[in-house]
Amino acid sequence: MKRSIERLVAQMTLEEKAGMCSGGDFWHLKGVERLGIPAVMVSDGPHGLRKQEQEGDHLGVNDSIRAVCFPTACATAASFDTGLLETLGRVLGAECRAQGVGVLLGPALNIKRSPLCGRNFEYFSEDPYLAGQLAAAQIKGIQSQGVGASPKHFAANNQEYHRLTCSAQIDPRTLREIYLAPFEAAVKAARPWTVMCSYNKINGEQVSESKALLTDILRGEWGFDGYVMSDWGAVNDRVKGLCAGLDLEMPASGGSTDRQIAAAVREGRLPEAVLDRAVGRILDVIFRYADGQGAAEFDLQAHHELAVRMARECAVLLKNEGGVLPLGQRTRVAFVGEFAQKPRFQGGGSSHINAFRAESAWEAARGRYEVQYARGFSAGGDEADEALMREAVELAAGCGAAVVFAGLPDSFECEGYDRSHMRLPGCQNELIRRVAAVQPNTVVVLHNGSPVELPWADEVPAILELYLAGQGAGRAAVELLFGEANPCGKLAETFPLRVQDNPSYLNFPGNGDTVEYREGVFVGYRYYDKKEAPVRFAFGHGLSYTSFAYSGLRADKTAVRDDEPVTVRLEVTNTGARAGKEIVQLYVADCTGAEVRPEKELKGFVKLELEPGETKTAEFVLDRRSFAWYDPQRGSWTCASGRYGLLAGASSRDIRQRVEIELTCTDPKPYVVDANSRYDDLLAQPALREFMLRLLEKEYPPAPPAESGAARAAITPEMQQRMDREAPLRSLRSFKGYTQEQLDGLIARLNAMLR
Repeated sequence: MKRSIERLVAQMTLEEKAGMCSGGDFWHLKGVERLGIPAVMVSDGPHGLRKQEQEGDHLGVNDSIRAVCFPTACATAASFDTGLLETLGRVLGAECRAQGVGVLLGPALNIKRSPLCGRNFEYFSEDPYLAGQLAAAQIKGIQSQGVGASPKHFAANNQEYHRLTCSAQIDPRTLREIYLAPFEAAVKAARPWTVMCSYNKINGEQVSESKALLTDILRGEWGFDGYVMSDWGAVNDRVKGLCAGLDLEMPASGGSTDRQIAAAVREGRLPEAVLDRAVGRILDVIFRYADGQGAAEFDLQAHHELAVRMARECAVLLKNEGGVLPLGQRTRVAFVGEFAQKPRFQGGGSSHINAFRAESAWEAARGRYEVQYARGFSAGGDEADEALMREAVELAAGCGAAVVFAGLPDSFECEGYDRSHMRLPGCQNELIRRVAAVQPNTVVVLHNGSPVELPWADEVPAILELYLAGQGAGRAAVELLFGEANPCGKLAETFPLRVQDNPSYLNFPGNGDTVEYREGVFVGYRYYDKKEAPVRFAFGHGLSYTSFAYSGLRADKTAVRDDEPVTVRLEVTNTGARAGKEIVQLYVADCTGAEVRPEKELKGFVKLELEPGETKTAEFVLDRRSFAWYDPQRGSWTCASGRYGLLAGASSRDIRQRVEIELTCTDPKPYVVDANSRYDDLLAQPALREFMLRLLEKEYPPAPPAESGAARAAITPEMQQRMDREAPLRSLRSFKGYTQEQLDGLIARLNAMLR
């Protein structure tokens, strides 16, 4: 039904309006019965519904309803499949509507700055483009069911250490290009009903009190029209937050902050119009849900089957030497490791789902394949149990192949604290090495929410990364291992050789009060590729049981203005013997040299399903933003005219095709000449080039050869030319006898030529 939100707000008392700006309890907004305003429920669950029907808590201590646990974001990101994420969203939205939940708290878009962040399993990627595209798809799916999404945690919540109070010190360009970009993409493309702000500070200012973030950028620049809610307990100064654009405080405050708001209005410290605007936003979302039509289903078994399918789509085959996989009908396969029987398929904390079932690999394989099981290690421990290890090694030695199910225990990664290292438990590393020593056909299956060091990677022929793949992880693993399904996931993050190689290593997690983001825009593959540093597995890497050939990369135009789109196409052929899916990645490389930028950045991806011998065309459309960087001086995104490379690859380190285009910037940054302008910069300006060449020839002619050998060694012609071209104009005054008036006249003439 159509409602007048403005009329409803006008009918509310000051106390009722103030009360609408905080929760009624842990999971419900307040209602106003006399005005027909319902108390709508919100619930955690980016990868499943965590509805707590009894007493609520934020970290999952108390039980929630039994629901389906889908793969977590660390896994779904590896699918590179927006369609799959939209399907997940639709199912979650339907479950919410069936259970009377009006807003689902997620997805989580924070960038994986360090592999040690304890909550990385809930986050998509180290790449902002990929995170934004996947999140937008999931949000669209959720909201297609008449349920709101709340992308989180806006912004720069990239660690758990002192997350409630620590200040992330980030320069404006890095903030925009890396940490705000995924939220921007999701807000603009999917129009979420709500956004959740983060706990932390950014550059000394509490995010919940940042008008620049919550109003100027989120609403003013990006067009967000829903309400902003706090993360649970993220409010510092309630009145200041309301003025900044924080509409809803969660959870309930016991009425204390409601009274602060009402008092601030009465005392003239808070304009009532600001309060009315916040209440209007909240009511608008409440009635979007409450007035929605249509029933929804909550079919646990059907959704379990989707969880299995998703787990298959997300798994990444990291290594497969000698065609060890698939195992096929190989006789007697040893399943080793407690995760084979008790899979770890989700992380701990506020997103923990009370899964109605968990299908293990051991359960899925028995009766279908000739498998035997040995525990090998305790999933919760770090110390080796010699008896368990000997039993596992003996079993592996007598079989045709061995699969070690390894991974991180719950205690190693969880919301609330960060990891202290990137290692697997020592007992697991030792077991893998011992099994590999007696069994040449050893496969390692990993259950982890973030990269781990793999000291034995060169000792085993095959590694399958499952991540935290939801309650269907076990069956999905069996279907992939034995070739019933073909792996098709690719890494949404880099696996470094060791944690010390990570660009944030020296500045993570900071001193507790501040954390410096000194690596700037060089996060993840942007850093490793720029530095040409070796990695264990590159961003975008993932193998298949078939092979793919790339050909014919082309752009629809080779010279383009930045205000018109560029369509890029290439052909991909399945050159193997079985059907498979390939994720084609398109990167853009800025060759202009106008700004310090990564070697390449992901700007497109597509997942193609191909039969043996089949060829399909991958198509990408690039816009101005695909070529731009954020210029803090202009306060906007900018491009430079010049050459750009378009790179099609199977990973950031496996570029198969490259073409170049010439881009013309339609809004170039004005170049202003002053006394410190260098000759090489002036030569780069087309309008000045000829004049500057003549000036250089006149004022800096080639020096005659030095008479003595010592003088020739001290200053070579090449050195002199480099020094001349890097000199500022004011050097004419120091070395060429120019008066200040002559120098000022030259500068004025050059600026006139630019106009």
